[in-house]
Amino acid sequence: MEESLLETNRRRMVALLTELTTGPGFSPSPLAGVNFGRADCGCPRAPVLYEPSIYIVANGRKTGFIGGRTFVYDPNHYLVLAAPLPFECVTEAGPDGGPMLGVSVGVSPTVVGDLVVRMDARRLLEPAEAGCVRATPLDPAMSDAAVRLLEALRTPVEADILGPGIVREIVYRALCGPQGHLLLAMVGRHGNTGQINAALQRMHARYAEPFSVSEIASDVGMSVSAFHHQFKALMASSPVQYLKSVRLHKARDLIVNEGTAASVAAASVGYESPSQFSREFKRFFGATPSEEARRVRAFLAGSAS
Repeated sequence: MEESLLETNRRRMVALLTELTTGPGFSPSPLAGVNFGRADCGCPRAPVLYEPSIYIVANGRKTGFIGGRTFVYDPNHYLVLAAPLPFECVTEAGPDGGPMLGVSVGVSPTVVGDLVVRMDARRLLEPAEAGCVRATPLDPAMSDAAVRLLEALRTPVEADILGPGIVREIVYRALCGPQGHLLLAMVGRHGNTGQINAALQRMHARYAEPFSVSEIASDVGMSVSAFHHQFKALMASSPVQYLKSVRLHKARDLIVNEGTAASVAAASVGYESPSQFSREFKRFFGATPSEEARRVRAFLAGSAS
């Protein structure tokens, strides 16, 4: 019975996302923080940057890689991501050749905090294994909420009136699920995960500013050595590596999506040297800024044809 309901909901999500997506890549919905994802063909392993979110896949499959960990999110598993996270991702189309289709629901500390004070959050203990991203089995309640959200997003009025309540329900369902402890770390500074999450939010919001590990460690109440150790355990990279990847992703978005010149993009994300930016960009993405812009545009054009 449960399996039948999940498959019925999956098919409805596929139909709705086919209607709602405007083309390959991420596209915005009428509701802030909710985005549609579509890939008409497979995408090889490549760097990506996700904001805190719950990602539900209706068709196809995505595999993420961070450090030595791998996580798969597909029609049977949704992704819970509790911090801005750069990682590498492989995208696969559906088993019948249909496109990968998914919806990303942004998660804000404000919504999580309001829900937590209404819940018995004491049971949401920190996991024994560090991390801020997990895939978890999709259950009928989460699946049903995803369908209702997509139905509401078909019209601006329903998106505005019904959408925020359904987003709140989706966050609540995730809090009640096996990975609820990840979202709990978004609020307050309890435990190592909460302290690192507070640092991540600051780094992500102020990535273009001068960076001091000791200052951030002090702000979240940790020694520099403890901060380095816990940061790497959670993010599979050092604080400096994390900030560099965020800056490079932000610059890539400016170059690819807005046509910004590489030198201007470099300065806007905190690089003082355009030549250093170009070297690090090519090392990270495997292409120069201009080559990456042409590659992405050609891929999107080919996927849409």
